[in-house]
Formats: sequence, structure tokens, C-alpha cells
Amino acid sequence: MKILETERLSLRTITPDDAAFYYELVNDPTWLEHIGDKGIRSVEGARTAIIDGPCVMQERHGHSLYVMERKSDGKPLGLCGLIKRDSLPDVDIGYAIRPAYFGQGYTYEAAAAVVGYARDVLGIRRLMGITNPANTVSINLLAKLGLTFIEHKTLPPDNRPTNIYARQLS
Repeated sequence: MKILETERLSLRTITPDDAAFYYELVNDPTWLEHIGDKGIRSVEGARTAIIDGPCVMQERHGHSLYVMERKSDGKPLGLCGLIKRDSLPDVDIGYAIRPAYFGQGYTYEAAAAVVGYARDVLGIRRLMGITNPANTVSINLLAKLGLTFIEHKTLPPDNRPTNIYARQLS
């Protein structure tokens, strides 16, 4: 289901048919370094993770991670969307993009649109963001989106050090 569009991107819900793309993304070294190992070792495992994760979240909360596709060719570049974690009091914005598309403004373009969608369509009043403290690119993106640093702590399930950010949307 298409969620929103930007000048260059279309964001849609992720489906089990995206398993090969998801498998590749979550096993990329940059994902593993900054987000963590999700233990997905096969395309079938990716399919199961999509069904049990973003598909369930979309059904329960009306939002999830979305596939960001380039409009010009339909190529899936990464993920960007809204996540409700048990470890945080509010919804957070999440994003990841394949390294081939780093530095081209796609993640910011998608994330800015998702912030607007959260505020204007979903009525989310406060948006959070989390990042690995060493991920300066993500830290800078959260700042560009208007999120400010709140605290540093470890979050389950892997108890990695995490910077936590937030922004009032209304």
C-alpha cells in the first residue's frame, strides 16, 4: 500500500515479497554496525521477520517501516518509517538505506516526509529517534529533522548504547 510520495521517492508498506531486499539490507555491514544483527540468515527468515515485525505493526498501530522506492525506476533504496517500541514511550522514526545511495539526500527526503505524515495524517504529537552514538550521519539527520538529544542509555533487546532524541510535533 502506498503511504506517501516525495519528489523522487514513493514510500509503501513492506510486504513478504520484499524479503530478498530486506535480507540484503539487514545483513549489510553498515546496518550491522549501526543498527545491529537481527539474526536473519536467509530470505525465508527475512520473510518471517517482515510478517512478524512491520506487517504486524502496521496492522496494530497504523504505521511501520516503509520501503523507499525511487520513482524513476521503482528501485528499493532502503527503509524509512515509524516504529512503536516497547522500550520507548513514543513512536520513533527509523531509517536505513543501501550504501550505494549514501549522500544523495534520499534518506532526508523520505524522513522529512515521514515526519510530516506522522504529524499531519497520524496525529502523532511527539516523535522520538534513536541512534548508535558513533553514527554521526544519523545524529546529524535527526538534528536536521528537528529532533533534540534527550539521553544516552541502553535499550533492549540487545542492550547496545543508544542516543535518544525527541521532537514535539504538536
